[in-house]
Amino acid sequence: MNEPIIGAMTALVTPFKKEKVDHVQYAKLIQRQIGNGIDAVVPVGTTGESATLTHDEHKECIETAVNVCKGTNVKVVAGAGSNSTKEAIDLAKFAQKAGADAILTVCPYYNKPTQEGIFRHYKAIAESIEIPVILYNVPGRTALDIMPDTVFRLFDEVPNIYAIKEASGSMERTLLLKAKRPALAVISGDDAINYPIMATGGNGCISVTSNILPNLITDLVHSAQEGDFATSKAISDMLYDINKILFIESNPIPIKAAMYVAGLLESLEYRLPLTPPSAKHMAEIENIVKKYEIPDA
Repeated sequence: MNEPIIGAMTALVTPFKKEKVDHVQYAKLIQRQIGNGIDAVVPVGTTGESATLTHDEHKECIETAVNVCKGTNVKVVAGAGSNSTKEAIDLAKFAQKAGADAILTVCPYYNKPTQEGIFRHYKAIAESIEIPVILYNVPGRTALDIMPDTVFRLFDEVPNIYAIKEASGSMERTLLLKAKRPALAVISGDDAINYPIMATGGNGCISVTSNILPNLITDLVHSAQEGDFATSKAISDMLYDINKILFIESNPIPIKAAMYVAGLLESLEYRLPLTPPSAKHMAEIENIVKKYEIPDA
């Protein structure tokens, strides 16, 4: 298995131009992440609107991320999830073949399997590849919670499952996971609690906010990793307003709007059923973005 990936990671947005994925813009966004010290990029997750990408588009985004990061220290954690185990395995195998360093795979949504079904789903995906696997628990999206006992079972029995992205919003869950399995990497999936998760033993974050402020998310995570929790908390406090506004509507609606306002996206496009933010929310996003110094590449 490749070296496990932890630290500051960005859940990349997927830029569109005239309804098609804009790979030129996508490459520029990834290069900006590299230039601002991020540890890994995560293409085609929730923030990347993977639910409305075709499988070909999904794979092309992984390829672009791998190609841009080649020759750098920045890793690629490819989104490779589905509510169909067979489809998730296909994406996982493709990610490995394309050169991704690890995969992030979401809890199967909509069909609501049992915990045994979740276990078998993840085991089948992980055993189909050799690269590391991050479980992705986001009950607000999937209507399912990967229960701690299932996480422990997967971590204990499947060697390349090394981490979980926790987006349940529960600090108690992080405490439980780290108390019972200290070697399990717990990755924050909620920017509002990146700092407290790091302060209680977490191992990094997969961030939405770092699309626009990769330097600050990197500094927050790295300072916590170095034991400088005062600096980490100060950065967390500084990010409070933007973290809050970026979830005023469903992700990735606000982050793409904020990036557009900041000049990081050439056009503001989404795939239906996602739509641009309301006029009221757009004004609020514009006001918040003005409060921050947006770094260049």
